[in-house]
Amino acid sequence: MNGLEAGQINFITGVPEGYDAFLLAAMCREQQGSFLHICRDDARLDRLKKGLRFFAPDIDLLAFPAWDCLPYDRVSPASDIVSTRLSALACLTEDTNDTRIVLTTINAILQRIPARAFFKGATLTVCEGEAVDRETLLAFFMTNGYRRAETVREPGEFAVRGGIVDMFAPGENDPIRLDFFGESLEKIRAFDAMSQRSKSTKKRIEIMPVSEAPLDDDSISRFRGRYRQAFGVPLDNDFIYASVSAGQRQSGYEHWLPFFHNQLETLFDYLPEATICFDHQWENAFQARCETIQDHFQARIEFLPSNLRAAVSQDEPVYQPIDPDEFFVTDEEWRTVLAKRKIIQFSPFDDGAERSGITNAGGRAAPTFAEARQREDINLFDAVRQAITDASKSKPVVIASVSSGSRDRLIKLISSSDDKPPKEISSWVEIEGQSKDMPYMAVWETEKGFNAPELLVLSEEDILGERLARPGRRAKKAENYISEASSLDLGDLVVHIENGIGRYDGLESVTVDNAPHDCVRLLYAGDDRLFIPVENIDTLSRYGAEQSNALLDKLGAISWQARRARVKERIQEMAEQLLKVAAERSLTKGQVMSPPPGAYDEFCARFPWTETDDQLRAIDETMADLVSGQAMDRLICGDVGFGKTEVAMRAAFVTASNGFQVAVVVPTTLLAFQHYQTFKDRFAGLPVTVRHLSRLVSPKDSQQVKDGLTDGSVDIVIGTHGLLAESIEFENLGLLVIDEEQHFGVGQKERLKELRSDLHILTLTATPIPRTLQLALAGARDMSIIATPPVDRLAIRSFVLPFDPVVIREAIHRELFRGGQVFYVCPRISDLTRVSKRLAELVPDAKIVVAHGQMAPQELEAVVKDFNQGKADILVSTNIIEAGIDIPNANTMLVHRADRFGLAQLYQLRGRIGRSKIRAYAYLTLPAGRILGAAAEKRLAVMQTLDTLGAGFSLASHDLDIRGAGNLLGQEQSGNIKEVGIELYQHMLEDAISSMREERGDAASQPDSWSPQISLGVAVLIPDDFVADLGLRMGLYRRLSHIETKPEIDAFAAELIDRFGKLPKPVENLLKVMEIKNLCRLAGIEKVDAGQAGASVVLRESRFVNPLGLVSYIQRNPLNVKLRPDQSIVFKAEWPMPDHRINGVTRIIGELAEIATQAKAA
Repeated sequence: MNGLEAGQINFITGVPEGYDAFLLAAMCREQQGSFLHICRDDARLDRLKKGLRFFAPDIDLLAFPAWDCLPYDRVSPASDIVSTRLSALACLTEDTNDTRIVLTTINAILQRIPARAFFKGATLTVCEGEAVDRETLLAFFMTNGYRRAETVREPGEFAVRGGIVDMFAPGENDPIRLDFFGESLEKIRAFDAMSQRSKSTKKRIEIMPVSEAPLDDDSISRFRGRYRQAFGVPLDNDFIYASVSAGQRQSGYEHWLPFFHNQLETLFDYLPEATICFDHQWENAFQARCETIQDHFQARIEFLPSNLRAAVSQDEPVYQPIDPDEFFVTDEEWRTVLAKRKIIQFSPFDDGAERSGITNAGGRAAPTFAEARQREDINLFDAVRQAITDASKSKPVVIASVSSGSRDRLIKLISSSDDKPPKEISSWVEIEGQSKDMPYMAVWETEKGFNAPELLVLSEEDILGERLARPGRRAKKAENYISEASSLDLGDLVVHIENGIGRYDGLESVTVDNAPHDCVRLLYAGDDRLFIPVENIDTLSRYGAEQSNALLDKLGAISWQARRARVKERIQEMAEQLLKVAAERSLTKGQVMSPPPGAYDEFCARFPWTETDDQLRAIDETMADLVSGQAMDRLICGDVGFGKTEVAMRAAFVTASNGFQVAVVVPTTLLAFQHYQTFKDRFAGLPVTVRHLSRLVSPKDSQQVKDGLTDGSVDIVIGTHGLLAESIEFENLGLLVIDEEQHFGVGQKERLKELRSDLHILTLTATPIPRTLQLALAGARDMSIIATPPVDRLAIRSFVLPFDPVVIREAIHRELFRGGQVFYVCPRISDLTRVSKRLAELVPDAKIVVAHGQMAPQELEAVVKDFNQGKADILVSTNIIEAGIDIPNANTMLVHRADRFGLAQLYQLRGRIGRSKIRAYAYLTLPAGRILGAAAEKRLAVMQTLDTLGAGFSLASHDLDIRGAGNLLGQEQSGNIKEVGIELYQHMLEDAISSMREERGDAASQPDSWSPQISLGVAVLIPDDFVADLGLRMGLYRRLSHIETKPEIDAFAAELIDRFGKLPKPVENLLKVMEIKNLCRLAGIEKVDAGQAGASVVLRESRFVNPLGLVSYIQRNPLNVKLRPDQSIVFKAEWPMPDHRINGVTRIIGELAEIATQAKAA
C-alpha cells in the first residue's frame, strides 16, 4: 500500500470484520504515520477498538465518538461521551506523536468541534507540592462544564469538602482527590467511584473542560450577540437564551455550539497528514446522516411559531435552530478534504481480481461449525480440534473469548489428552515468532472470527453458537444512588421513637458540659424544639411522604405513645397470624410433585431462550420445593423481563402432570389475557387444559370454566382476583401462582393462603413491597432472586426532557422505521383524547389505538390483540400496561407528564420495553417551563441515572420512601403506616416477627432496639469545616448510627480520612462514643454520665443480665465502684482531661459488656 495517491480511493477487499484491525495495525507500523478510520456507527467503532487493542497494544489509539443525541435535540450528550471526545482532542492538540490510529464515526466527523486554540488555554495542570489557588480551581470547574455534587461518581462532577476537592476529569479512568494543606496541594490520589476509597497516587494531573461549550463571561457574551444577530429579539419562553445568559447549563444548550466560539474546526484539521480509512458501506451512513440533519432542521423550522403571539401562547418552549452549515460539514467541504488525502476503504467481499486501486487481502469468514452443532453423529469439539489442527500447519490459530471465565471453560472443552493445551495470551504481540502447533486463547470480545492468510481467529460464538453471557460491565451500583436520593433534607418529616412526628430543621452545635455537641434539631407542634445528639440519631426515622399533611405531634403529649402502642398491638396481631400460617405450612405435609422424566425435559426444550444462571437456580429451588413433601411458599424476585414467568410455567407443568390443578392470579384483565395466550401456546399439544377467567370472558364461558374447576376438567386457570371469590371451588388445587404481587393487598394475599394449608404457593414480582421482602428475610418464606439479565439484553436508554413535538416525532419515526411499535402512556384517562389528536398531527401515517381500564372488556381485548398482532403502530394508554403486558416488538415508550407517576410505576412501565435484543428508548416528558416538586425531581433523576439492568428491588423500597404509604400496600397496613411513618413501621414489624420466632425457639435472640445516652463532656461532632455540606454530614451521621462493631467503626474512620483528610479531635471523639454506645447495648446500659471525678451508669430497666458477675466485679473494686439504691453504678476516678474520660469509660463499659456476654454465652 505504499503507492497511495491523494484523492483516489484504494479498495482492500477480502477483509471480514476483525481482520480490518489486523491490517490497520500492520499498515500503521509499516508507514509510521497517523490513520483516521471512519466507522459506520458507534457499535462498529467499539468492536474495532477492541480488535486494535488485541493486535496493536503498542500503537497509540484514540477514540472520538459522536454525541449520543440527535441533531437539534433538547437533551445534552452524555457526560462520559463528551469526556472521551475532549480527552482525545486534548491529546491531538498537545501530543506530537505522528504514529497513531484515531477511530471515529460518520456522525462524529460531520460535526464541527472547538478549534485547537480552545485547548491551549483551557487545560489546568496541578502538581503535588505546588501552591494552587482553590478559588481559581473552583472557577475553572464552573466555567468548563463541571457539575457540583455531594459525592463524585460520574465524569464531569466535582465536590468540595474543607481541604479536599474531588473531581472526575476527562481522560481519567477514575475520579481524582486533591488533598490541600492551606494553599499547598499535598496529595493527588485516584479513588474508586463506588467505594470512594483511594487507590493510587499521582504526581500531576491535567484538568480539561468537560463541555465543548464553555460558560465563561466571554463565551456567554459571544453567544448572546450571535443569538440575537441570528434570530432577533429573544422571546419570553426562549429558555435556552435565558438560561445561558444567566450562566446556567440548560439541557441541550450544546446544540448552539458555534455561538460560543469564534471559530470551529473539524477532526480533519486536528489530523492534517493522516491517511483516511473507511468502513464498508460508509457512503450509505454518510447519506443517511446528511438527510437526518436536514430533516431535523426542517422539522424545527416547521414547528416555529408563525408570529410573536403564537410563540408566547404555545405550550412548548421556542427552539430556534442554528443553520446546519454553521454546525455541520458541508458537502463541498467534504469533497475538498477527500480530494487532498490518501484514502483506503475496506470491503468484506472478495471479487477475486487484482486491479488498479483494488488489493485482495484474501480474508474470509471463519468456519461456524453450525452443522456439527446440529448433527448428533458429529462431536462438535472433535470438529473444532480438527479445524485447529488443519489450520495450525500453516498459521497461528487464536480462539477469542468474551471473558476469562469463558476462556477457561473453552480450554477444558477444546483440550484433548493427545494435543498440546492452548496457550493463554493477552495480545497478538505474544504470538509473533512463536510455535504454530498449538492454539492460543485470548480474552477479546468479537462476535465473529475470520480466516486470513496470516492467522485464523475463532470466536466463542463461532464454536458454541449464541454466546452464553455478556461480559460484565462496571455497573453503577443502584444502592449508592438510592441511599443518596433518600437522605434527609431540610423540612422532611421524621419520627422520633419517643416523641412522635416532627420536622427536621437541620443540625445545631449545642454546648454540653463546656464542650460542643452536634445535635439534630426537630420542630414539633407549638414551635417546640427537640435536640437529638448525633450519636442517638438511630432514634429517628423518615416518615416517608414529603408532601404529607401529617400533623406534627406535641412534645410531651400522650397521643403519640397511645398511637404507637395501638399500632404495635395491631402489628403483633398481624405478625402472629402471618407466622402462625408460616409455622403451619412448615409443619404441614405438602403434596410431593416430581417432574415426569422425559416429558419435563421436552417441555423445557420448548423454551426458546438460553436460561440464565439465576433463572436455572430459581427453577431448581422451585422443583426441590415441589418434591420436598413440604408446602412451598417461595418468592421469586426478578427484574421485568428476566424470566420469572418461565419458572412458573415449569412449576405448573410439573403440578398438572401430577394430577393437580394450577391457579395463576394476576392483578389486571389485560395481563390475565396475555398470560392465557402465553400458557396456551406453551402447553399446545399437551394433555393439559388451560382456561382464562376475567371480565373479558363472557358469563357463559365463565360458568363453564368454574364448572371445569369443580369437576377437575380444567388443569390450569389464569385470572384476576375474582379467582379468590367464595363461589369458586377447585377439585384438587395443588399450586397457586401470584404474579405482580405488589398489586395485591395483604387481605387478598392472606385469603389465598387460607385456601388450604398444604397448597404450594409461588409469588412473582419485580419490585417487592418491603413487607414481602422482610418476611422472606425473616425466614417466614423462601426467596429466589433472578438478577442476571437474559443473554444479550441491552439496558434501556432513558431521557428526561420537556415535552417537545420534534423529539416525540423523531422517537416514533425511529421506532417505526426499524419495524417496531410505540407505547405512549398518560397518567389520566382525560389526557388520552388530547394526546391521541396531537400524535395524529405529528405522525399522520401511523395507526393509533387507545386503551384504558374503563373500556368495555371486549373492546379492550380487541385493542390489545390488534396491537399485539402489529395492526397498530402506537398504543396510547393509561398505566394499565404497567402490570405485565409483554409485546417484544414495542421498544420505544413515551411517558406523558412523568412527574405524576411513582418511581416503582415508572420502573414497571419502562420494563414493558427492551424485552428483546434491540436497544429500547424511554422518554419521560415533563410540562415545559414548570417547576417540579422535590419528590418528582428526585424520582426522575433516579430513573435517568439507573440505566443498568436489574435495579428493581432497590427502586421499589426507595419509592415507598419517597411517596410514603402508596397504593402498593393493603388498606389496614396503609393506615398503620400513616400513623407512625414507613421506616418505624417496617422496624416494628421486623421486631414483632423476630421476637415471636424467638419465643417459639426457632430463631436466635435479637437485641432490643434502643439507643443508650452518653454524656462525657467532650466535643462530639463532625465540624462543618471538615465536611461543609449539610446533607452529606447528615448522611454520614445516619450511616454511623447503623454501625455496630469495632471493625466497622475502624473501616468508617479509614474512609473518612481517605475522603476528607486527617480526623479532627471531635470526630475521633464521635467514633469513640459510637464504640461506647455499642458496648452499652451489649452490657444493657441505658445511660452513661462522665466527668472529671468519674462516671455514673444507669442499667436498662434497672437490671443486669449477669447479676452475680456484676456483684463479683463490684467486690473486686470496693473503693472505686459503688451500687446506689436506684440501681445505678458509680465509678470514682480522676479524669481531668477529655481523653482520660473517653478511655476510662471505654474500659469500664467494655468490662461490663464482657461480664454480660459471659452470661449470654452460658
